[in-house]
Amino acid sequence: MSAEIDLAVVIPALNAAATLPRMLATLGRVAECIVADGGSLDGTREIASQAGARVIAAPRGRGPQIAAGIAAATRPWLLLLHADTRPQPGWRDACRAHMAARPDAAGWFRFTLDSSAPQARRLERLVAWRSRVLALPYGDQGLLIHRDLLHRIGGMRPLPLMEDVDLVRRLGRHRLWPLPAAALTSAARWERDGWTARSARNLCCLSLWFLGVPPRLITRLYQ
Repeated sequence: MSAEIDLAVVIPALNAAATLPRMLATLGRVAECIVADGGSLDGTREIASQAGARVIAAPRGRGPQIAAGIAAATRPWLLLLHADTRPQPGWRDACRAHMAARPDAAGWFRFTLDSSAPQARRLERLVAWRSRVLALPYGDQGLLIHRDLLHRIGGMRPLPLMEDVDLVRRLGRHRLWPLPAAALTSAARWERDGWTARSARNLCCLSLWFLGVPPRLITRLYQ
């Protein structure tokens, strides 16, 4: 069994019973695992508790939920992860190396999807380009960050959506570092909505955010 890694994993969750069990099993032993629940009705809270996670109630919305999880955590290093994203082999060593060498930078995983569709591979390449060239890794790539650095840039803002873009923009390119490991995210949204339609909707949401549209309005389009 892998040795425990000394960080707090913060997971915002809402009706995540379909993906949370495998995600928590993949994590294995971590010093703290906090599931910030936004009012699930599908057994998410019970699943998390049975897996050994600490469950807290939080106002609905990824930003408020992550902020509540961070406030509840006690470890200096935080790993922010979505409930449908699973770190892949090598993630522990990648995190430990980053924590030892780069306390003033945040780390993100390579984006992968749990689909064999060719559209998934194209999307993965686009996300790799966006992360590298535009310095815009999203929340489904995870974010490893020291609490002190998070505090210096103003903390996690309680935005209902685009909280990940807001955070990495405040970090800036020079404080973002790719981790040599992947995170596997559920492709359910793209398979449900259509690969082109879902990607176009995500791009539209990003464009609206950069234009200054309030996140609470963007949320209606994202859903």
